Amino acid sequence: MSERRSASAILRRDPLREIGLFGGLSDTTLDLLLEDLSVVNVEAGSFVLKEGESAREMFVVIGGELEVLKRSPSGSEARVAMLGPGDWVGEMSILDVMPRSASVRALAPSLMLVVSASDFDKLYRRDIQSYAMLVMNIARELSRRLRVADGIVANVAATVWDEYLGPRKKPALHE
Repeated sequence: MSERRSASAILRRDPLREIGLFGGLSDTTLDLLLEDLSVVNVEAGSFVLKEGESAREMFVVIGGELEVLKRSPSGSEARVAMLGPGDWVGEMSILDVMPRSASVRALAPSLMLVVSASDFDKLYRRDIQSYAMLVMNIARELSRRLRVADGIVANVAATVWDEYLGPRKKPALHE
């Protein structure tokens, strides 16, 4: 990743309105966030974050394309999601202190907005309603992702049951 630069030098509030993370926030709050936040350019092939690392920041994709990779117990990596403008990643590190649950790698040159736990703390001290809205927006996205993951797990479980564990069909008797 390249050096961090001030978000206010590059971004304006209107494009942020289109990003679900910032939904419902006032112009004043968006302007304050732009003053506090930074942006970073990520080269294609570079990792934004790595599974197992400890961290206290999340990233919002302003431009570019990234992939989310999850390591299996055997050590191989599988792509579990693709990210593009308006998506965000790493929010769990803001909410808890557990290590990163996946890796994220840029597939194309990407511009990322960096939001740290201390940025959340500043917002909490300035405007608790905006802080609550930001946390609620994260919760909504986590809920959506959980619903998708539940659907995938249910489909896999049903397929395994139907193919390998369910009652076997008896061959038809010929008369």
